[in-house]
Amino acid sequence: MVFVASVPFVVSVIAIATHRTHSASILVILGMIAAVIASNRAKMNVRLRSNKWGQSWTDIVVLVGLTIAPPPWVVLCTAVGVVIGRLLARVSPLKVAFGAAKDTVWASAGAGVLYAYGADFRDGPPVFHAIALVLAFLALTVVDELIANPVIALAAHTPLRQHFLRYLDIRIGFGAARLVVAVFVVWLLSVNQDAQLVLVAPLLILTLHLWYSGRIRKRDERISWQRLASSAEALNDVDLGRVLEVAVEWSPDLFSADGAEVELFTDPPRVVRGAGGKIDAEAKWPSDAFVITTVLEDRAAKRPIGEFRLRFGGPVTLNEMENYKLRTFASALNTAIHNATAYTELQRVAIVHAHDAAHDALTGLANRRQLIDQGQQLIAEGHADGVLALLLLDLNHFKEVNDTLGHAAGDEVLKVVADRLKAAARPTDLVSRLGGDEFAVLLTGLPAPAIATHRSERLVAVLHEPIEVEGMRISVEASGGIATAPSTGGIAELLRRADVAMYQAKRSGQRIAAYSHARDTADIGRFAITGSMSSAVADGTLTVDFQPIVDLASGEVLAAEALARWHHPDHGTVDPLRFLETVERSGLLPAFAEAVLDQALLACVSWREAGFDLPVAVNVAPRSLLDPRFPGSVMTRLRTHDLPTDRLILELTETLTISQLEVVDQVLGRFRDEGVRLALDDFGTGYSSLSVLSRIPVHELKIDSEFVSSMETSPEAGAVIRSTVDLGRSLNLAVVAEGVDSEPQRRALWEMGCTAGQGHLFARPMTAARLLATLHRGSGGRPGMLAPALHDEGAVIRLSPHRRPVPRQRGERLPHLGG
Repeated sequence: MVFVASVPFVVSVIAIATHRTHSASILVILGMIAAVIASNRAKMNVRLRSNKWGQSWTDIVVLVGLTIAPPPWVVLCTAVGVVIGRLLARVSPLKVAFGAAKDTVWASAGAGVLYAYGADFRDGPPVFHAIALVLAFLALTVVDELIANPVIALAAHTPLRQHFLRYLDIRIGFGAARLVVAVFVVWLLSVNQDAQLVLVAPLLILTLHLWYSGRIRKRDERISWQRLASSAEALNDVDLGRVLEVAVEWSPDLFSADGAEVELFTDPPRVVRGAGGKIDAEAKWPSDAFVITTVLEDRAAKRPIGEFRLRFGGPVTLNEMENYKLRTFASALNTAIHNATAYTELQRVAIVHAHDAAHDALTGLANRRQLIDQGQQLIAEGHADGVLALLLLDLNHFKEVNDTLGHAAGDEVLKVVADRLKAAARPTDLVSRLGGDEFAVLLTGLPAPAIATHRSERLVAVLHEPIEVEGMRISVEASGGIATAPSTGGIAELLRRADVAMYQAKRSGQRIAAYSHARDTADIGRFAITGSMSSAVADGTLTVDFQPIVDLASGEVLAAEALARWHHPDHGTVDPLRFLETVERSGLLPAFAEAVLDQALLACVSWREAGFDLPVAVNVAPRSLLDPRFPGSVMTRLRTHDLPTDRLILELTETLTISQLEVVDQVLGRFRDEGVRLALDDFGTGYSSLSVLSRIPVHELKIDSEFVSSMETSPEAGAVIRSTVDLGRSLNLAVVAEGVDSEPQRRALWEMGCTAGQGHLFARPMTAARLLATLHRGSGGRPGMLAPALHDEGAVIRLSPHRRPVPRQRGERLPHLGG
């Protein structure tokens, strides 16, 4: 550009030096130079990246100058004026040279148009036709646009067409106004009617300058705020990575920066960097880059979480509006980061909860719920990819490991077994732990049913290698049952068949047994039970009887235990042990438990309304306690029946293992916090009585009927009862004896300190309505009593050496049971 401009500049100098052109007065020359300097100082500046570009008024000065002075002098004065004006503005030498060259070129273009129109300056300033002035102005404007736009677009990293169309309407209007002002000034000078009228020109130029500046500023502000709103909307994303990328892509154009960067103070730090609206993770910023940094912070914790940085090629000072935009953008970015982080955390928690709900806490294997869900889905989809089979495994003599080495060692064995099964199974198979020492493997895609036995043998074989625990080598044996997916009955029937096969293997001493319909001695009955249980609740064949729990001293009824009964239409009354085992090993347990609980609570409500406020005890299967949804279901039913929580006693089996207790701790804690009473059933028969008691927050202990029936003939049974009563007294727990069938048993238990019991001496299990009638009838004319008192009221009683006062809670008639 400098080389191109040097040609007209040198030509103009030669023309002046050789007197080939009309001379100009010193006043005109100085006036033109001063006017050019003033027009450069009063230009409209726009910042692009770290550079400033402006629109000056030099074209008016040049056009007027061409009408009063020879073109060489105009070109020379323009170049000198631009250089002086730029130097006064303290711009870089490169910009001084470019500005002077550009204005020199388009001043020469205007002069060339006038020369082409026939202007002759040798005899003084000629008189121009208005068309010539318009054409000269158009030449000035077109040349200026052709030179300036490519350079500015290149510096702003924007397409030439996009930059050219920016403010095009305002530029056209402003150019027309400048042309009118220039023609008006020329006309004033040509008619020379009143020289003072020329003073109007600066006022017109100032007015146009203010108008043009205002239009540009308003347009910029409107576009800028529209982009800011769009960027804030684009930041509204739940993906944190995308939020950071949007900030880096949008901000350079929004703030006319060369690049942007967002850094989060995570471990390790997370940095997203880019330039020109594109992400460039490998980009390295120059060490001398000018950077404007904004701190991002966690408003709640009031601590910095990161920084947002804008990079410029040189020093930049943001104006008030730009600073406000930057604060607004940083606030939107801060909010977007917070929201995306919170969403990510919610997703993580949801994934963890979903995983925990479908996996065993101890081993990490799939749990019963996942096995049932996935098995049911595979059965429903059919067997297009092969036969579906289930291997059910039970570790033999695992109880001895717990008894000998403790439950920590037992849990370690379970984890090793789980790892070995997982490693030996195929990726498409599902290995799960059903609870305790029971595992299952869902075998998929088998080419034939017979292959199931072969693969199961291989899985069981990996358990034969001794396991080293606490310096001891333990041999683990397992019994397994195999069953293929049935045509009817779904996953519940598949579990049942595998369970039958497993017990067949145990009885026969085999490692593996495949399910055989012919060998399923309980097949007809158990199949009928499994198939009919789902409809037993609806048709009324599943009922609940109640056996009262009685104060041994007074004969007063304290509570009643709910006992499930099933009257099968074809098989008559089904033994509870028979159908309860089937229910617990199938997918029917939740529905069964809800039905029994509903009937028990309805009976409790009916007794309360009749004036007998008795708690009801309901047995809970261990696997129900492994379901985190179980407490919510129980509490919902208590609220539905409008019963206080202490009117329900949940009886827990003592066969819970320590590893199961780790899972059910939260469930039992929920019941305890809600006020539901807990009882430990058949206390003393398990292998870990004290261990289980130390973990479960129970309110009462129930002595198994086996000890009660043997207490008169077996000193050991009596010792167990006496120690249980003493333990209950020391822990402030109520003790209930089961199987009290005679008066001698009742008296002996009372003398040992046992205060409550249940058995045939008082009443056999009966319906809720019949129990209510029995309560009304009472004993000896006393409602609510089922037996005469052991001693008359007011009698002096001589206690046996073992008899001690039973601690009671304040406000209770009897320990714990009465509530």
